[in-house]
Amino acid sequence: MPPSPSEIRAMAERYAAAWSAHDPDGVAAFYAPGGRISINHGEPTVGRAAIADVARAFYGDFPDLVVHCDGVRSSGNTAIFLWTLEGTNSGAGGSGNRVRISGWEFWTLTDAAEVEASLGFFDAADYDRQLGRGRGVVTRPPASP
Repeated sequence: MPPSPSEIRAMAERYAAAWSAHDPDGVAAFYAPGGRISINHGEPTVGRAAIADVARAFYGDFPDLVVHCDGVRSSGNTAIFLWTLEGTNSGAGGSGNRVRISGWEFWTLTDAAEVEASLGFFDAADYDRQLGRGRGVVTRPPASP
């Protein structure tokens, strides 16, 4: 039997909290053992260990990363998780720029409310602009001498 909408909502809130707690294994635990995630039609990341590694990399790039659950829509074993990510790109080699980007993930869920597949989307051009990449981008000024 598919998870109820209230179960999925609670799961999405816990998922955002796991991201915000900087718990890569906790993030990965929301996925089925062979679960996968693909962002903006990229190559899928498959399995809990690989998903934890992706989360760990985000924490390295954004040591103050916070993920907010902005909403959830669900029907049966599918859901849309709406999120906002905030953080400063202050990890090794980072731009030092603050980023705030919103997006969503389309989830296919198991009956046990684990993510079997996630298709995630966000505005990559806006993300790059906020990081200081691309044409016409104003980055933070250099430090005073």
